[in-house]
Amino acid sequence: MIDAPNRAGDVPSSLMLIALSRPGVLQLCRLACALPRASILVGERHLDLIEGLENPAEGIEGGLGARVPALMSGFDQLVFFLSVGAVVRLIAPHLRSKHRDPGVLAVDAGARFVVPLVSGHIGGANAFAERVAGMLGATAVITTASEAVETIAVDILGRELGWRVEAPEINLRRAAASVVDGEPVVLIQETGARDWWRGPGPLPDNICVRSALDGLDLDRFRAVLLVTGRRIPADLRQRLGERLVVYRPEGHRT
Repeated sequence: MIDAPNRAGDVPSSLMLIALSRPGVLQLCRLACALPRASILVGERHLDLIEGLENPAEGIEGGLGARVPALMSGFDQLVFFLSVGAVVRLIAPHLRSKHRDPGVLAVDAGARFVVPLVSGHIGGANAFAERVAGMLGATAVITTASEAVETIAVDILGRELGWRVEAPEINLRRAAASVVDGEPVVLIQETGARDWWRGPGPLPDNICVRSALDGLDLDRFRAVLLVTGRRIPADLRQRLGERLVVYRPEGHRT
């Protein structure tokens, strides 16, 4: 069997590793050694390759198609050791929304690349892809816009600090587009931990950070990200409309 990577730290609460080919199952075994609580689904003719693993395991004869609905609804993360095209065809009929779908990763049979396909932000697939890539010595291929241009991800900003976002979907989409397109954006932080920026370099120039609303010409900005523990006045909400995204740090929920 291929040498196992180092064990992981935090893992998704429910995780399924899936492979059908012999090369894919061999790479799956490497990851399963590091993730002993992950469930395993492999081609039945390759069950001998997973003997000795601690993981709950099952063999499957034939195609995966009939199993996909249960996989999509039953796990937080799915890791397929299959091509991107094959995984896309399997999951496409069963996608619901980014708020409900599990994170789905595709890993090639040589474990060179780990590609998060859906639920990269809210479902945690991007972060988990980075960790899986680290365990396998692979490269995570992250294609979501905020990661590609090294800026903030509006929909999950501060999540690791316990922040909760309050905004309609249209506000989130507009703010995210403004951030990625380099348009003027202001982040006003009235409360909460200050170490929310985890990017590889400095915060992009189009994002202005302030500690209070006072003296700001809000009409200059295409998006207003407000980190606060107070109620938002109705007139401010009306004035900002779809430009406003509110974040509530833990302990400051209304």
